[in-house]
Amino acid sequence: MINRSLSPLKFEPILKPLPWGGNKLKQIFDKPVRDSLPYGESWEVADLPDDQSRVTQGPWSGYSLERLVKERKEELLGETPLLMDRFPVLFKLIDAEQTLSVQVHPDEKIAEKLGGGARPKTEAWYIIQADPGSKLYLGLKEGVGKTDFQHALEAGALQDLLYTIEPKPGDFIFLPSGTLHAIGGGLLLAEIQQASDTTYRVYDWNRLDLNGTRRKLHIEEALQSIHFDIRGKPPHASPLSGRPGIRCDSFVFERAGLGPDSQLVLDPGRARIVCCVDGAGRLDGLSTSITLRKGETCLVPACEALSLTAQP
Repeated sequence: MINRSLSPLKFEPILKPLPWGGNKLKQIFDKPVRDSLPYGESWEVADLPDDQSRVTQGPWSGYSLERLVKERKEELLGETPLLMDRFPVLFKLIDAEQTLSVQVHPDEKIAEKLGGGARPKTEAWYIIQADPGSKLYLGLKEGVGKTDFQHALEAGALQDLLYTIEPKPGDFIFLPSGTLHAIGGGLLLAEIQQASDTTYRVYDWNRLDLNGTRRKLHIEEALQSIHFDIRGKPPHASPLSGRPGIRCDSFVFERAGLGPDSQLVLDPGRARIVCCVDGAGRLDGLSTSITLRKGETCLVPACEALSLTAQP
């Protein structure tokens, strides 16, 4: 067998029909969805037991990300550490036609305490499109504490206690684990997160799921997970590149706007995810060239040094 080096990897998107989703994943990004269902998420890069990204082309076609991590770990990840034996982040596109549930994700300490397969989840959002008046819910209003929160849940009146902001396209939002939050309707965004699908819902706007039943809530787990001192946009460090974005212990998430005469050099050493949210681009290496259309995502292994240019 020829021992090929890893090249940039495109995966089949994992598409998620969800009751709050819409049709922008098809309209804006041409994702292969079924027109009869609302789709809320397109998981572009994922390594979880029940959700595995699979390579769509080239010599690694059909490989799962889990298999690549196990068989080509050094080439793929370089200096990037695993998270609980898996590729450390999950990247997705989200179409929130309606408001998502009010929820929280545990930090590492609480996830270990709760057990049951719980995984920590710090995340960040990049706002691609925002309808006028659309909102993000981030923590509780000033002066609202845990007791007020519990009483509001019992009364079904949580909405009035939530801290809201109105984001605009181009905004980055950092959500450290333990942040009570919800994405409001009318938002299209990209999300980077620790590799976890642990979500504790506390309020779902009395909505029914696609089967006509109410989705399960996780009040007790959420009460242990929420950091009640977080409200509004949590502070964060900026990328060392100087580009707009977020830097934390789990990932660096940044925007690179490229003109016709500019390029971005992607140095080797760590795994990198590149998503084209507008226009088109091309990744070029010594023996590799791959085009990204709007809505396409590519995982660049740590062993590759590439340049990214915009395409007409």
